[in-house]
Amino acid sequence: MIKTFKHKALADLWSEGRARRIDQRLQGRILRLLDRLDQAARPQDMDFAGAQFHALRGFKPTRYTVHVNGPWCITFEFVDGHAFEVDLEQYH
Repeated sequence: MIKTFKHKALADLWSEGRARRIDQRLQGRILRLLDRLDQAARPQDMDFAGAQFHALRGFKPTRYTVHVNGPWCITFEFVDGHAFEVDLEQYH
């Protein structure tokens, strides 16, 4: 279950189904990823074809990432079956 968001617009998208500050072309995929993350019991549940799931180095607690589109990724921490500090980040 998703417990906290680091990115306010991402929290708005999750709660309201839309967010002005997130590209509309990405919102559907982001919502599908968030839904899957909300159902995940462990971080590895996000490891599916096309997600490019992996742990990020250098973070305590460990942060994980899944690919959205282009340089956009959703990153999160996972503790006791819950996702925390869920963020939308642009890499590269």
